[in-house]
This record gives sequence, structure tokens and C-alpha cells, in this order.
Amino acid sequence: MDRRSFLKNTALGGSAAAATSLAAPAYAQGNRTLTMVTTWGRGLAGVHDAAQYCADQITAMSDGQLTVDLKAAGELVGAFEVFDAVTAGQADMYHGVDYYFLGQHPALSFYSQIPFGMTFQEYSNWWYIDGGKELGDELYSIFGLKAFPCGNTGPQSGGWFAKEINSPEDFQGLRFRMPGQGGEVLGKLGASVQNLPGSEVYQALSSGAIDGTEWIGPWADEKAGFQEITKTYYTAGFHEPGPNLNCVVGLEVYESLTPAQQAIVSGAAQATNIWSMSQFMANNGAALQRLQSSGVTLREFPDEVWDAFGAAAQEVLQQNMGDELYKKAYDSYRESLESSASWISRSEGSFRSQRDRVLDI
Repeated sequence: MDRRSFLKNTALGGSAAAATSLAAPAYAQGNRTLTMVTTWGRGLAGVHDAAQYCADQITAMSDGQLTVDLKAAGELVGAFEVFDAVTAGQADMYHGVDYYFLGQHPALSFYSQIPFGMTFQEYSNWWYIDGGKELGDELYSIFGLKAFPCGNTGPQSGGWFAKEINSPEDFQGLRFRMPGQGGEVLGKLGASVQNLPGSEVYQALSSGAIDGTEWIGPWADEKAGFQEITKTYYTAGFHEPGPNLNCVVGLEVYESLTPAQQAIVSGAAQATNIWSMSQFMANNGAALQRLQSSGVTLREFPDEVWDAFGAAAQEVLQQNMGDELYKKAYDSYRESLESSASWISRSEGSFRSQRDRVLDI
């Protein structure tokens, strides 16, 4: 039985029929348990924490009217199955990063991360002020979903490598884990790109199944243990300068909530967004020092490699322009990015450069 049929044949369906006669929306009554599935293995630093924080906030803010039962990847469905689980009504919501689901629609890249894309603040500007939310509602409604920004890792590192990267040619034949459009960029440089759930990355790198991986940043990477396998770490990456995590709710589930409960879901996601970003950024500095103390060598890609990333990224970003919604999202995203960056670079960017110089940071 599908979710719509289920609602029509339960007490909720009865209240819906009564409400229809009054030309008012139908809301579920009493306490409810909502099942949240995630793309994260239980305990993955930062990302699983964000899912749990959101679940706990919804439960607490609703005073128990809504209890969120979190199922980590593999506990109900696999990491890459959460999108389908919610669209099919097997779960009520998921927490994850949506570049795992570009096969559903390429425009989901803008609601996760694109190469050379937005930072956390720039994405927030687009989502809340510059039209990103409205386009997101249009996109996710195609699949019967409602999305809320619900976590951000901040700028991600370039990754862990078995060898130094001195030129674009060094990516030829390299077996590297990187999802989303960033992975497509490396594919254009000749890499053999792997798309693995986070919980499987350590084993793949340790066994030699892959030659390198990106994950998140110093704190989460240290927790994952990649420094036990290789000591070559590139600190800046092109692929995820501010990846957006989402709490995505089945649209029928969301519409069955009262307005107050809908506001709680939205508010909990916003709270998680700020808390998650702060957790990563507060922990990364000390973790980076510990990695260095353990013998990890910090490196940066040469300009030649950055230029190759940029050229390949433009090819990747342009390849779906034939899709109307993708192009509309791209144009909106790019317009907002240019507007935000023009001020941020001249204000915060210049200030931070001078502050760090004056304070010798």
C-alpha cells in the first residue's frame, strides 16, 4: 500500500475527510514517531552527529509530540538507498548529502556541492535570500520531498594520497574516492573514480583497493584514521568548499504536520546547520596539529593542477545545461555566488588577511 492510500484508510485519513468539508488542511493528531534514515555510518564524526543533533532537536522542541527514530546507514537501508526509502514511504525523512543521488536529477548537485562552488555563508545567502529555497522546493517536490539545509562541514581538504601530485598527469589511472561532480572532474583528468559510502572508505584505502580518498577535513579524517595508512595530506580541495547536508522529509509527511510542527522541523534544521558548521571548524585546527605531530606531511596542489581542476570543472558544470531546471538552478546559483563573493572578498577576505598578518597567526 502506498503512503497516500495508507493515509486515506487510517484515522488520519478520516480527519482529512472532515477537514476537507471545512476547506482546511488535515493534520495528524497525537504523538508521532518519525523514522530518519541517513547516508552516514553510526559514529562517523560530524556528519552522523549532525543527523543525531537534528533528530534530538525535533524531539525536544516538539516536547515529545514528534519523536525521531534515527537509523544510521545499514540499520534499515543502505547509505545510497535513503532517497528511494523516503520517496517510497519506507522512511519519513533522511539526513545526507544529495550529490550521492545525481542519478535522480543533476540539479541536486547545487543542493549539496559543485566544484569551485559556494562556501557555507555563500550557500546560506542563496538558500535563504537569493531564491535557492524556492528552486529547491520546485526540484524536491518532483520526488515528493521537502528539503532543509541541515549541516555543513566547511571547506573540505584535498585528500589523502599514496603519492605526491605534482602535475595533472599524476591523476592518470589513480583510483580515487570522490563522489558528486568533483569526482567527475577527476574522471576527466584520467582518474578511476570510486563512489563509496563513508563507512567503507577506510577499509578500501587500507586494503589498496583505492590509491587515495577525500573525506572531510582534519578532525573527521583523524577520527576515521586515514593517517594510519598514508602520511600525504592535501589540505585544500576544489571539490567541496562548503558542502550542504540536508534533512529531507517526505512531502506528504511534512504536509500532515501542524504548522507549529512544520516550524519545528525547519527550526531544528537551521539550528543543526549552525551547530554542525561550528563543530567542524572548532575542531579542525587542533586536529591538524595532531596530524602533523604524528608525521603527516601537509601539501598543497600546484597552480598547474588547480588550473586543470578548473578547466575540467567548467566542462562538468556545462554538461547538463540541456535540462531546464538544472540551467535555472545554475544561473540562480552563479548570480548569487558572484554577488556574495564580490563583497565577502573585499570585506572579510581583506580583513582576515590583514588580521592574521598583524596578529602573526
